[in-house]
Amino acid sequence: MTTPLTAHLAGERRSGPPVRLGPLDILHLGLLGVRTRKMRAALSALGISIGIATMIVVTGIPASSQKALLDQISALGTNMLQAEPAPNQTPPVLLPPESVDMVSRIGPVSTASAVANTHAAVHRSDQVAQADYEGLTVLASKLNLLSAINATVQSGQFLSAATEGFPTAVLGSVAATRLGLSQVNPGMPAAQIYLNQRWFTVIGILAPTPLSPDIDRSVLVGWDAARTQLDFDGHPTVIYLKARESAMEAVRGVLPATIYPQLPGMVLVSSPSDALAAKRDAQTTYSALFLGLAGVALLVGGIGVANTMVISVLERRREIGLRRALGANRGQIRSQFLTESAVLSGLGGLAGAVLGILATIGYTTYQHWPTIISVASVAEGLGGAILVGVIAGVYPSIRASRLTPTEALAST
Repeated sequence: MTTPLTAHLAGERRSGPPVRLGPLDILHLGLLGVRTRKMRAALSALGISIGIATMIVVTGIPASSQKALLDQISALGTNMLQAEPAPNQTPPVLLPPESVDMVSRIGPVSTASAVANTHAAVHRSDQVAQADYEGLTVLASKLNLLSAINATVQSGQFLSAATEGFPTAVLGSVAATRLGLSQVNPGMPAAQIYLNQRWFTVIGILAPTPLSPDIDRSVLVGWDAARTQLDFDGHPTVIYLKARESAMEAVRGVLPATIYPQLPGMVLVSSPSDALAAKRDAQTTYSALFLGLAGVALLVGGIGVANTMVISVLERRREIGLRRALGANRGQIRSQFLTESAVLSGLGGLAGAVLGILATIGYTTYQHWPTIISVASVAEGLGGAILVGVIAGVYPSIRASRLTPTEALAST
């Protein structure tokens, strides 16, 4: 039904100059609906905030769980390889002394270390028969051995630049037990062992090394000390290395020729750990899970915003009609409702991000997992919330812009 007032207003709109609104004016109009209907705006923002919080939680908690799992798998040596000469060869295969340095120059290799059998005899003292300590090996060791095999010192200290040239020794866990030594006591007289009729001071004992059980049954001495005290010839017998997991197969392929260019077939290289395949499977599975959960969360939030904006259009038909009658064109009406939708989604996304981060931190702390919350993920969540809000507001804004002034003002 058309009244004289609406006809007069409509005539003014048609005959007057077009109304132009700047970006700040459109933003003000978009915020008007939020400010005047605070409870509805809060409930609308709550819907999108729950969606964003859910997205962060369902991505952050599995990511933290994945990190904890991958750390456990990595401890099994997923990025480790070892190379050694082929056994039982006549004459024996001797790896070049510079082979460790050559391996360290391979691009994906992060750590390269080595040990070498000195063939020295081990005694607890010069009064004990050698047969009592059969099975223990004296190995010359590079200083970075621990990082290459994920080993740790249980008591005392490991070899260092200050001690590697002196007659000092570090015992593997089994060797320490066999030699009757349980710990190194600082401030107390250090224990000594007898190697090839020379006394060596024990400065450290290693914790068990499940990835390299041979080290557990070994006595480790410095590379330089082995040369001067035990007549070591400088040829490594086992090379340990760590490399980037994605390049493990490629590194394994070039190792023999890098270590022993003359006869690469005489170098045996271990296969990548089966744990590496398990780790890659876990990464792939978790990645698919993250994408699926995030998509569902955003979809739920988007449906909530779209529903809210459609209801808003129905409730505010008279306001739309009045604005159209006063000169607002369809583009301005569309911009108003799109802005309102984006603001609601942005506020909800911000609140949801805070809630999701707090919930993720709380749960991962309770589970003793490392907390993994990507800044990029939070930013993408906020951006996604606004984008979903804009998309969800497209249909309601178009519907609002198509209302004629007379139709909108005549509605109840």
